[in-house]
Amino acid sequence: MSKIIAVLSGDGIGPEIIAEAVKLLEVLQQSYGLDIQLEEGLIGGVATDATGKPLPDETLQLVKKADAVLLGAVGGPKWEPLPIAIRPEKGLLGLRSELGLFANLRPAILFPELADASTLKPEVVAGLDILIVRELTGGIYFGKPRGVRNLDNGEQQGFNTLVYDTHEIERIAKVGFESAMQRQRKLCSIDKANVLEATELWREIVIEVGKDYPEVQLSHMYVDNAAMQLVRQPKQFDVMVTNNMFGDILSDLASQLTGSIGMLPSASLDANGKGMYEPIHGSAPDIVGQNIANPLATILSVAMLLRYSLQQSELADKVENAVSKVLQSGLRTADIQQDGKTIVNTQEMGDAVVKSLVS
Repeated sequence: MSKIIAVLSGDGIGPEIIAEAVKLLEVLQQSYGLDIQLEEGLIGGVATDATGKPLPDETLQLVKKADAVLLGAVGGPKWEPLPIAIRPEKGLLGLRSELGLFANLRPAILFPELADASTLKPEVVAGLDILIVRELTGGIYFGKPRGVRNLDNGEQQGFNTLVYDTHEIERIAKVGFESAMQRQRKLCSIDKANVLEATELWREIVIEVGKDYPEVQLSHMYVDNAAMQLVRQPKQFDVMVTNNMFGDILSDLASQLTGSIGMLPSASLDANGKGMYEPIHGSAPDIVGQNIANPLATILSVAMLLRYSLQQSELADKVENAVSKVLQSGLRTADIQQDGKTIVNTQEMGDAVVKSLVS
């Protein structure tokens, strides 16, 4: 039976980068016999425009029946004035919550050809290979109470709640340890246990879960220090596990170590391996329609989709190798341009990866 992939292009550059990923998937169908069925749906601002909801019922039904979800990006200035309940980002948060996508895997891998594209010295980042495991359905983004209220003194007060239950920490910690077991067996848990009780509990539970993984070297680091260390000595890390907000911030920081945020894919998984796959960058409204967006993070997200949800590791390797060969050939999009390299647009980069895949 064909595997169903829900394709949600979303807003901004989403349709441009997803088009290149779809092109790749269609080649995998034709040339490698990948048995999939692609079905499109609306999400984000375009969904609000069409239906009044950032996550329409039709899209929710589609993603629930799908075996995997491929997402472009959501959001943009056009929709910022809307009430928060119908802003594009609510569609993305709704997807994560409705599908139980609690584990976000964000690899930060520096392709050797891009060592000079990083803002850090090549010797600091060469060989970089970090996996950030981010808890995705709890924490301050979902905690209640939340809102804005009027105070008796005439001022307003905004408030959000950082809250984690034991089982939420246990399950993401296990993903972190299991990931470390497949790599260098080093796990660094990121918290702020010196001032936040919720992350003090986080540390305690991670330590407890770690007793089941004696082969893994467990360490702990405060989030502010972790941010500094990612810039100072990033290769000290193998796997990092952390909460929703900290992971959001640290993974964007890590993206710059690799040369561009346009190079980082991600996978958001449920307990059974069903996942949503997307580049970690946003909708980039400033370059929409210019055909200059980097599609490689989206294409690498397809590789993660093949590996984690379709159990097609060999095809995933082929996609990653195709990206590597294209970079070796000297092709670059504008965000990763280097002296002496050939600048190509979004479609040309996608075509080059496809050509490399079938050659």
